[in-house]
Amino acid sequence: MSVLICDSNGELWHTRVKELGLDCISMPYSIKGEEFFYDLGEKTDFKYFYDSVRGGEIPKTQALNPEDYKRILTPYFERGEDVLYVSFSHKLSGTFAQLDAAYKELKERYPDRKLTVFNTKSISLGAGIQAEQAAILKQAGASDEEILTFLKEFTNRVCVYFVVDDLMHLKRGGRCSGLAAVAGTILGLKPMLTIDEEGGLKVISKLGGRKKAISTLAGKVIAELEDEDKYTVYIIDADCKEEGDKLRDMIAAKRPGAHLVRQIVGPVIGSHCGPGTLGVIFVGKQRPVPIKEA
Repeated sequence: MSVLICDSNGELWHTRVKELGLDCISMPYSIKGEEFFYDLGEKTDFKYFYDSVRGGEIPKTQALNPEDYKRILTPYFERGEDVLYVSFSHKLSGTFAQLDAAYKELKERYPDRKLTVFNTKSISLGAGIQAEQAAILKQAGASDEEILTFLKEFTNRVCVYFVVDDLMHLKRGGRCSGLAAVAGTILGLKPMLTIDEEGGLKVISKLGGRKKAISTLAGKVIAELEDEDKYTVYIIDADCKEEGDKLRDMIAAKRPGAHLVRQIVGPVIGSHCGPGTLGVIFVGKQRPVPIKEA
């Protein structure tokens, strides 16, 4: 018997996780020197977080340590359960080295137990939509092997596009050079990014202004969305709800049959992308292929 788990960097809303019967690993973040663990919006004070960042506070994120992972996994193994973990991109965090160290030690104590990790090579609801579909399959009686076979194909169809408002947040996270960040801020450029096939962040284009950013994101969904009656389209915002709603409405006007879900970006992801970020996550023909930056 196995248990399917996800993590809060996949950003599925807490009510959806409960509906799906998923267990979730909560990832930490700190603001104003206080540590929190993201609870998928159940009790999160989003206003406090984003107001603090807009006011100049610099949030921090950190990896879980091996003791954290041993605490999380031990109850499953003690009950004789294996674990299938649908995780966010391994390329975007060092936390998975800590998971490997924990599992190596636990394997000595529970040699018959197994941890299988599927790397979605994505982040936010790009990872969450994969965990969601894995849970739907599990509820329908699929085996771990059947779920993994599905995910290996499905992951290559998950499209993630997002536009950040302030390049300096990406600079602090090492995703953008200091020179590019300053130049982009002065010029008012809004970089549109995606997740490449290795799970890293890549720039697709640099857009001039918010209106252009919103229309370009909408255009990506309108042009590339497939199976609109089967999979959810997630439209996310980091404390810019009105613009997110406008983005949703633009998509709905051209894709009236699509199931659109609006959601706020959580503090962990928000620590890296910053307030004002807008994004779309949906299922297309294939994962975006980033252009080479000039």
